[in-house]
Amino acid sequence: MRIPRIYIDQDLRHGREVRLPDQAGEHVARVLRLEHGAPLILFNGDGREFDATLASLAKHAVTAEVVGVREAARESPLQLTLVQGIARGEKMDWILQKATELGVARIVPIVTERTEVKLDEERAGRRMAHWAQVIAGACEQSGRARLPALEAPQRMDRWLAALTDTAALRLALLPEGDVALRHFPQMENGATLAVGPEGGFSENDMALLKQAGFHGLRLGPRILRTETAGLAALAALQSRFGDL
Repeated sequence: MRIPRIYIDQDLRHGREVRLPDQAGEHVARVLRLEHGAPLILFNGDGREFDATLASLAKHAVTAEVVGVREAARESPLQLTLVQGIARGEKMDWILQKATELGVARIVPIVTERTEVKLDEERAGRRMAHWAQVIAGACEQSGRARLPALEAPQRMDRWLAALTDTAALRLALLPEGDVALRHFPQMENGATLAVGPEGGFSENDMALLKQAGFHGLRLGPRILRTETAGLAALAALQSRFGDL
């Protein structure tokens, strides 16, 4: 049976006994029905995996003992940042999950002129907590031992004004974009990929992106939905320049 991988936001070291998150503990004890001594793989996002065994299966607390540690070299050599116009409901969860599986290094949720999702401070905090869980779950499934950095939701114009990374290639997905991936023979410093929400980027959005040095990237003759476009571009970039 496949050994469960569990993300745990704690300091992990050999010989330490740690309490599993409630949902993970419930899963291994009640769903998988694992017994004392069963093997687990824990990770906390520092790039290592920790071999562990189930130590206790109390009703309200499941613990594991760390018995070993090793490096997990599964991160893409291509540093990719996904700047995603916030999509509605489960679409955003899907984007975050699949982008994590595809090896993205950083995710920036942005509010554009056509973003339909309205987030006040309280709601944004709840979304961030939920999105972090989605990303952690995708890392558990995909074998990643580092979590992509997740920035707080912010207006696109403010994010562009604070953008300081000049090394990465800047790409904005536009149906009428004038460049294709074949125009870039190599990619030494990764890329920042901007994707609009359901309604796409507005004329003002596109002007701001152009002023910030973004190239309009076109992915073929068909118009892709926001939950498809960014993932297709990430897969294409990883295939051409990364580790797919």
